[in-house]
Amino acid sequence: MATRAALGLIGLLAGPALAAPCTPPPPPPAEARPQKPKLPDKPACLDAKGGCPGWEAYSYNDAIKAYNAQAQAFRPLAEAYVQRLNAYVKASAEYAQCEVKALQP
Repeated sequence: MATRAALGLIGLLAGPALAAPCTPPPPPPAEARPQKPKLPDKPACLDAKGGCPGWEAYSYNDAIKAYNAQAQAFRPLAEAYVQRLNAYVKASAEYAQCEVKALQP
């Protein structure tokens, strides 16, 4: 049978271990990262002295318009992902502080 003093000593030693464990935060999933739209390739004739023939210039202009629409749709997705990353960084700092406190006597 354990004595009262021994039980008290066990309680002191086990004190921090009985505290709520620190839980590391999960990072945002990599598949949640939005894909940045690809800028269309610039036709070589664009830099040439005579410029591009009408159809090629119009095609490039249409590709740029499509890119701009994709970039506009990408922006809120990227901002939301950045918010998740910032929340993860904050939660990671809180987790680190929890671990530091758990190591203190």
